[in-house]
Amino acid sequence: MQEELAARFEADRAHLRAVAYRMLGSASEADDALQEAWLRFSRADTSDVDNLTGWLTTVVARVCLTMLQSRSRRPEPVESLPEPVETDSPEDETVFADSVGLALLVVLDTLSPAERLAFVLHDMFAVPFDEIAPIVGRTPTAARQLASRARRRVQGAETPGGDVARRREVVRAFLAASRGGDFAGLVALLDPEATLRSDDKAVRMGGVREVVGADAVARDFSGRARDARPALLDGLPGAVWAPRGKVRVAVRFTFDGDTVTGLELLADPDLLARLDISIED
Repeated sequence: MQEELAARFEADRAHLRAVAYRMLGSASEADDALQEAWLRFSRADTSDVDNLTGWLTTVVARVCLTMLQSRSRRPEPVESLPEPVETDSPEDETVFADSVGLALLVVLDTLSPAERLAFVLHDMFAVPFDEIAPIVGRTPTAARQLASRARRRVQGAETPGGDVARRREVVRAFLAASRGGDFAGLVALLDPEATLRSDDKAVRMGGVREVVGADAVARDFSGRARDARPALLDGLPGAVWAPRGKVRVAVRFTFDGDTVTGLELLADPDLLARLDISIED
């Protein structure tokens, strides 16, 4: 019986570790959270649980919330940067290759434990607010407000003093250069170390998992964005492919000033449904 439980837990380990890492920003603390979650799982009667992955995610979230609350009460300062993530398998490496960056983890450290939990579970893992609410001891409406407040903090930190109007023009220029096959124009808009990443669905649609470097990104996008349209994604400049008005792929841009440092192709329907998308003319 224990062997079956262990095998079931291992099947979700990569997902659960990703949740814990985003919640805690520490690889060692994420492993501690998983160990505690395993102890609770091994002692619980889950025979009536229909969605074990969801149940385990909730357990990990509760453990992480307790750890965050304990951390916030410590008199001594905590480290401002998370530790490097050590991975044990190709599956783990895939999960953490798509993990949030150090800068965002630092921003998440400025949120209250409840805000961080609501934001991470909903915005990163599509957990409904009616499931988040009992974890943080709030109503679903209050949980939604926690995530919304956290989202504004995160977006504000990602674009300090950013000129959204100017970045919208940069996106338009990028799309125009892509449509025209203007390789030099694309390179001029990209940081030398710019990255292009695609989620699993986008990879299945023909995207590349990861491309690094301005030349490589420009080469991949040259002539590719003929049907792409500029859009605001959660209020930030981006682009979408939306045949017949239905968004199939979104492109999330990251910037340093007016220079594009990263692009992320998002095609997962659940993720797209969570984005506030406003297609521009």
